[in-house]
This record gives sequence, C-alpha cells and structure tokens, in this order.
Amino acid sequence: MDSKILIVDDDQGMGYMLSRICQKNGYPADQAFSLDQGLKQVRSRDYDLVLLDIYLPDGNGLQALEQFVALANQPEVIIITGLGDPDGAELAIKTGAWDYIQKTQSVKQMQLVIDRALRSRRRAAGTRPVPLKRRDFVGKGQAMLQVLQTMTQAAANRANVLITGETGTGKERAARTIHENSPWSGGGFVVVDCASLTENLAESTLFGHLKGAYTGAHESRQGLVSLAHDGVLFLDEVGELSPHLQKVLLRVLQEKAFRPVGSNGEQSSRFKLLAATHRNLQEMVSRGHFREDLYYRLKSIVVEIPPLREHLEDLKGLVQYHVTRVCEMERQSVKGISDEILEVLAQYPWPGNVRELFQVLESSLAAAGRDPMLYPEHLPLEIRALVTRKSVEKNIPSTAAGSKTIPGAGQLPDWKTYRGQMLARAEETYLKALMARANGQNKIACQLSGLSRTRLYTLLKAHGLK
Repeated sequence: MDSKILIVDDDQGMGYMLSRICQKNGYPADQAFSLDQGLKQVRSRDYDLVLLDIYLPDGNGLQALEQFVALANQPEVIIITGLGDPDGAELAIKTGAWDYIQKTQSVKQMQLVIDRALRSRRRAAGTRPVPLKRRDFVGKGQAMLQVLQTMTQAAANRANVLITGETGTGKERAARTIHENSPWSGGGFVVVDCASLTENLAESTLFGHLKGAYTGAHESRQGLVSLAHDGVLFLDEVGELSPHLQKVLLRVLQEKAFRPVGSNGEQSSRFKLLAATHRNLQEMVSRGHFREDLYYRLKSIVVEIPPLREHLEDLKGLVQYHVTRVCEMERQSVKGISDEILEVLAQYPWPGNVRELFQVLESSLAAAGRDPMLYPEHLPLEIRALVTRKSVEKNIPSTAAGSKTIPGAGQLPDWKTYRGQMLARAEETYLKALMARANGQNKIACQLSGLSRTRLYTLLKAHGLK
C-alpha cells in the first residue's frame, strides 16, 4: 500500500506509537512535532491522512484544521486528543475532520479508524466526481472549496438540497449551477418565490387550477409543481412559508403528488428539490416557527455559502467577472481594474455580499464613463467615506481605558498604571472575540484558547463578562 500518513503531535512517545501502528499495516508515516512544521510538510508532499493533535506548542490543531482539509490534495484528517470534549468533537466533524479520537483508545481501535479512513479515500478516488461547470458561479478560494465539493455531490444526487447563506451571497446562482450540472439539466428550472406566496392563491400557484374552480378562474392553468416535472423545483426563501403552506408542501415532497384546485383527481410530478433561505431554520424549528419534519426533509444535503467578507480572496475574480459581463452587455470595451480600487473594495464589510458588490460595480462603471480604467474615485461616495473613516480610526493610538483623549503632557499616567490599563483592555477585547467565536460555549472557548476552565472563569469574572 502506498498511502502516506503524517503524524502531527509534540508527544514523541505518542508519535512513535502511532507511527508503529501505521507501519505495521503497511502505511509509511512521517512525523511533525509542531503545527508550523506539520503545515510545511503537508504542503510540500501529498499525504493521504493526517493525524492531528489539538494542543501543540505553537498553536491549536482544531483551529488549524481548516488549513489542512482545504489543501489541493484534500487529505483526510483525524483529530487525536488526550482529553475528549463533546463540543470540540462536534466542531471537528463540522469543520471537515474524518473522525475525532482520544489517545486513551486501544491500539486496535486506532488501527481500525486509520484503516477505514484510508479505505474510504481509495474508494472516493476511484469515483471522483466530474468538476462543476461554473458559468456564473465565481469563486476558487479556500473558503469556497467545501462549497464547490458539496455542490458537486448535490448535482449528482437525487437527494433534496438546502442552500443557506446571508442575503446576497448567491444562493440562486448556486441552485442554477447545481441544476446545470445535474441529470435534470434538460428539464426546467422552476422558481417559487416563497416570500410572495399569499394564502388565498398559493395552492393555485403551486398546483394549478381547473376552469371555474373559483371566481376569476376563466381557464385551466398548470401550477409550478407540474411545470417542474423532470426538472428542478427551486423554493427561494423557504423560511418565509406560512405554517399552512409548510404542511401542504410537506405532503407534496412525501408523495410527489398534488391535486389542482377544483380537481377531484391527483397528479404526480417527478422533480429534484432545491430550497434556499437566509434564515436559521434550525432555530426556527426550536421556536416552533418551522415544521421539524419539513426541515429534515429539505436538508438531505446542505450547501452553506459564506458571506463575501469571509472569502475576500475571491474578490478580484468576482470584480473581473462582473465588469467583463456588464461591458460586454453594453457592447463597450472591457474596462481595466486598478489595484487601488481593489484595495478599497477589500476594506469594505459588504453587508449585502456579492449582490451589493455587483450593484456597486455597475454604479462605478456608469461613473467612469469613457475612462478605460476603474479607480477609487469612481466608487459611490458612501463606500469611499466608510473605508476612509475605518482607515483613520485604525491609525488613532489607543488610550487609557475610559479615556477618549490621547495622553499628553500633564496627563500621562505612570508606566505601571498605563501598562495595566492597556493589558486589561487587550484581555477584554480578546475574551469578547473568543466567546463570540465559541458561541458562548465555555468548553469550546477553552479548546480554542488553551486556557483551563478555572482560568477562563477567573478572567471572565474579572472583566464582568458572561
């Protein structure tokens, strides 16, 4: 067997034992004793499997997990830890780890997990899916890698797909890309705007009606579900459905059958279902605002599209794509894009995500007129003003806690006092960011920071934080 394994663990005894387990089963294994060394090795050689410890002398393996799973050869990663933590285990699997095992497990159990991971990888290599054809879905950075992999799976699979993401992230573009790459691409792509469905006309819109079924029904009409036969039915903003329509839709998904308004007989429709929402459906389920059975039926495969601020490495590609597209539509020469405008765009937070970026670019193209190049002065005033403000704020020196003025002559505190104030502010800023990242879960916060639970509680209490 030629599978290659990398063991990243600063415990040399544990590393030696894991290495023996691997070699005994015919898997050559290399060792790294720090996070930095492990990342360098895994980037220089194609490993099939990485055994990654959490607590390393120069960092946290769980925090670095994304860097390992996002590599070009996509190695499988098994997290190994001396102290098991349920929250950490859940986070590891969600981030892309193959498994999460404790060092206290038997040699036989470790051997079994390693063997399963490698066998699964070999099976996947023999059936690697064809890359997506992406006409309008732009992005190739690390943050989008998992998205594209899941979209590839969704396109080849009959399972229902739920696409989540903030407003403007490109959920409909993702849905159309899945459709175009699927066996249903020859059929229609039928969009249902769930936010605009009204109770009195919803069933007629979805299922159609017969002539005379109600006042104003002067002729029979097909519904959207029928039009999606042998194609894709896309439920946009599915989180906006009323409780009644959720119940109606659930039956259609279960039976693949519906009854047009005014008809006594049922009709069937075979379609692939895609749904999208910017809402947290799991939270809506817990509050009783969304049916649990419908939620689990929708989420057979989940495609989570990150906000633009989390994949700014794709910003340049998105800008080039849309500028080229608009210029060609307007039948004009494609304008160049200056480095200066890209720098400004990268500093803006993009609350409206890709949709807002495209609108800003269209406004900038109009402002540029006949200028062959886009520069920052072509951007809307509010974008330039906000970015300039942020730049100035970043360069203002920090002051003593509670003070809004820079210490000057006559008000400069003694060094010990000033140092204590600055350290207190730094601690508070870090703790707030830590607890936000850990979603308020103390176990995850300890895992991410390396702090003991007692030390974390002491610091939180000292700064008045929960």
